[in-house]
Amino acid sequence: MPIISFANPKGGAGKTTTALILATQLAENGASVTLIDGDPERWISQWGDLPGKPDTITIVGSVSEDSIVDQIEEASGKTQFVIVDLEGTASLMVANAIGMSDLVLIPIQGSSMDARGGAKTIRLIANQAKMARRAIPHCVVFTRTSAAVRSRALRNVQEQLTASGIETCKTAIVERAAYRDLLDYGGTLSDLRGAEVSNIEKAIDNAREFAGEVVARLKQEARP
Repeated sequence: MPIISFANPKGGAGKTTTALILATQLAENGASVTLIDGDPERWISQWGDLPGKPDTITIVGSVSEDSIVDQIEEASGKTQFVIVDLEGTASLMVANAIGMSDLVLIPIQGSSMDARGGAKTIRLIANQAKMARRAIPHCVVFTRTSAAVRSRALRNVQEQLTASGIETCKTAIVERAAYRDLLDYGGTLSDLRGAEVSNIEKAIDNAREFAGEVVARLKQEARP
């Protein structure tokens, strides 16, 4: 079953939020998902302790450099998707997870600092691909973008990535209060009340579009 890792050695790039958005969207569409929480802050595990976690999502929270390979392999035999939220460092754990992945998503905000972190991840992916003697599909996903205005910094980063031949996801994760509320209150986007959260429908549409693009990429990569 597909293994999707979220990686960027720079903290605060949006890895956990984007991984959670994808996992909950897949679950709401009827898929079974294992979320492996490799972040030392354990945000995914804390979300799982809140009310509203779908029964089709399993969370694995005790992860180490020694155990992550076995845990990913075990999870891939039990659920339809495995999503790995990795720590914000270039560690052996991150390298091992990337080496097992069918798709690596590299969340970055529209800043040169995030872009440099993304570049480190891409170099790590290239090294792991050489060791595994296979291509490891990967894509940059922009996070916390403005729904109305594309900033000069974001345009600059996009141009740098394009010039370097680095692929970016068509769907960016827009800055929405609903995404923050997922981690604060638990559940899925559909569980949030529109009267209490602004633009909830737009957040759901954005999340569905992103999840749809990820699934389409996995299907494309799986073709012989």
